[in-house]
Amino acid sequence: MEQNSDDIDRIMNPTSRYYGEFTPENLAFNANLQEFANRIGIICNLETGGKVTPEEAYAQVRQLWRALKESKKALLNQPSQPRPELPPEA
Repeated sequence: MEQNSDDIDRIMNPTSRYYGEFTPENLAFNANLQEFANRIGIICNLETGGKVTPEEAYAQVRQLWRALKESKKALLNQPSQPRPELPPEA
């Protein structure tokens, strides 16, 4: 049954590879941004299909937007951490 759950999760929450400048903060924010976009699409489809009211959809989108803004503030508005020195490759 676990395999079926993983398949459903991949369908409902698709993600793309990140090609931007790698930092842990950028990668984490990108994951949050992709989740935001996916959830916005689901909310729009539910509202279009009459499963949620426009007011409910708006409230959910607003809540997601606030969470994304907090994510940006926590991850991207902080001074960059110095990269650790890596040992030379053997």
